[in-house]
Amino acid sequence: MKLVLTSTSLSIQMAMLVALLCAIPAAAQNSAPGASGATSSASSSASPSAPGISGEDVYQKRCAKCHDQEGSRAPSKDALRKMSATRILRTLDFGLMMAVAYPVTRPERDAVANYLGTNLAEAPLPAAAFCSAKVSIMSGPANDSWAGWSPTASNARYQTAERAGLAPAQVRRLKLKWAIGFPGDVTAFAAPTVVNGTIFVGSASGMLQALDAKTGCTHWVFQAAGPVRAAIVAVPGDDSTSLVFTDLTGWAYAIEAKTGHLIWRKRIDEDEATRLTGSAVTLDGIVFIPAASWEETRSIDPQYTCCTFRGSVTALRVRDGSTVWKTYMVDPAQRTGTNSVGTPQWGPSGAPIWSAPTIDTKRGVLYVGTGNNYSAPATATSDSVVALNLKTGSIVWTQQALANDTYNSSCRSKGINCPPPNGGPDYDFGSSAILVRGPNGKEILVAGQKSGVVFAFDPDAKGKILWQTRVGTGGINGGVQWGMATDGQKVYAAVSDVSGVMNTAGPVGGATFDPAKGGGLTALHLEDGSKAWYAPSHPCDPPRPGCSPGQSAALSLIPGVVFSPSLDGHVRAFSTEDGEMLWDFDTAQSYATVNGVAAKGGSIDGAGPVVVGGMVFVNSGYPRNGGMPGNALLAFAPEE
Repeated sequence: MKLVLTSTSLSIQMAMLVALLCAIPAAAQNSAPGASGATSSASSSASPSAPGISGEDVYQKRCAKCHDQEGSRAPSKDALRKMSATRILRTLDFGLMMAVAYPVTRPERDAVANYLGTNLAEAPLPAAAFCSAKVSIMSGPANDSWAGWSPTASNARYQTAERAGLAPAQVRRLKLKWAIGFPGDVTAFAAPTVVNGTIFVGSASGMLQALDAKTGCTHWVFQAAGPVRAAIVAVPGDDSTSLVFTDLTGWAYAIEAKTGHLIWRKRIDEDEATRLTGSAVTLDGIVFIPAASWEETRSIDPQYTCCTFRGSVTALRVRDGSTVWKTYMVDPAQRTGTNSVGTPQWGPSGAPIWSAPTIDTKRGVLYVGTGNNYSAPATATSDSVVALNLKTGSIVWTQQALANDTYNSSCRSKGINCPPPNGGPDYDFGSSAILVRGPNGKEILVAGQKSGVVFAFDPDAKGKILWQTRVGTGGINGGVQWGMATDGQKVYAAVSDVSGVMNTAGPVGGATFDPAKGGGLTALHLEDGSKAWYAPSHPCDPPRPGCSPGQSAALSLIPGVVFSPSLDGHVRAFSTEDGEMLWDFDTAQSYATVNGVAAKGGSIDGAGPVVVGGMVFVNSGYPRNGGMPGNALLAFAPEE
């Protein structure tokens, strides 16, 4: 997802950065001595620098202007040399410096982190965070599960009454039961997954944890090589359950669910900017992994060769990570010219896949939604719903909602890498298409777009558009972003439509959003897309930096209740009958945690609530788009 941002002075930026940087705790990588939890790791520190890249050169080009400045509020070079390389890398990836680091490639980040930082180990979680030997992992009822981005392959984000264990009357009485903090993080964006009463959740630091759902205690910790935001997929086997997940640097992993031990790790695409935000889905021992990219923000740099990344789906065998097939959304890029500073330009590119694919076993296809092209020429597969053959990956059909949408982040400031004439509107399908049988008995695909329009497609007629309904204003920062939900009667769509912006090079969080514009939740009849009801957003009260009423996070649904979080930090529940608000909790506060890590909530974006076994699990903290920082995972249950 992208955001248009306005400017803030450099002195204010760095003052805020240094103040926050000194306050964050170190990220945990290892279990405490004597704890019952186990630890495994794919990468316990910054990766070795790529050949030919000098960390000193990267520092001089990217960092010295601020960090070598006399009297600057930014940490000095000497201060940075006292930090671990791991901590510096995580701060660049999804910490306080992420906005400044958008144009910096991953090999450059590795190089400068290793050049500046020490190889000292990060602090472990406290011993008290870990479960006692009496608490067994995955020992709860089989119904206590929400194993992936959605409880079912249709991506409806609908939990049955039996598995939810919550009635509408109980939702009104939800109270905070426990909280944990993600150490060292300023964002909490990973989608939790629950299997037999155990939560598996990643983090911005790449730390993956297995937690007891009832108490929040930690069974084990696994350290990935990069930030983990996608939901983890549980794949039962003959002897054990494998957890398959991805990170934001292009790696896929399989680990053993009960121990956290690594089974295999594989890079999904050789493109440096590969970014895996969409959760994998699984069928018959195969996982299907969608790929998006950081290249859209790399293009801010006039010297970046824009653009060559191609959105894709890769099918892997769960047992060993071997490739079954791989399908790209665009053809290989060709040289198209040179920009005004002499940097080569390439295309076509883009058509990333941000969200979890949708499995249709009846028709033998896999549906994905794509985003815009990053550079010219435009392709027929951008801003589209695409059907792929499950067995071979061949494209069965494509239905494009908007043609000629070529856009990258340099367009925000009319940069020289912006495709002519002025870039497209950036109307991604950022959320998963939903396969649903409506009240009339016909199966349709419904998908929401950043344009603010919800579409219904006919899966039996090559994706023919059956109806389309506007539910929001739409825009680069608007429309439907991370996920709708349906109960087979209506489809529910919340919109972002954030108004007010900040600078891409500015401090994390603290944007001056319009406190009264954005958001809104609409229920549509599945038969024809007509509006059943509309619940307006709630203005920030009181208005505060980083607060917006935008509702860009994914929705979650149980019988009678739809949950919709907001960038204002609130998570709210609404009646599916008429949109009446049943419950409201402001997560933007500090928490006493069961894992001993200082935690605070903030804006909520990306992952929606997970409802299972009579409990509701919500992440809080999302400053990437200027919202309020936070690092909390919260668990709610009805008050007795």
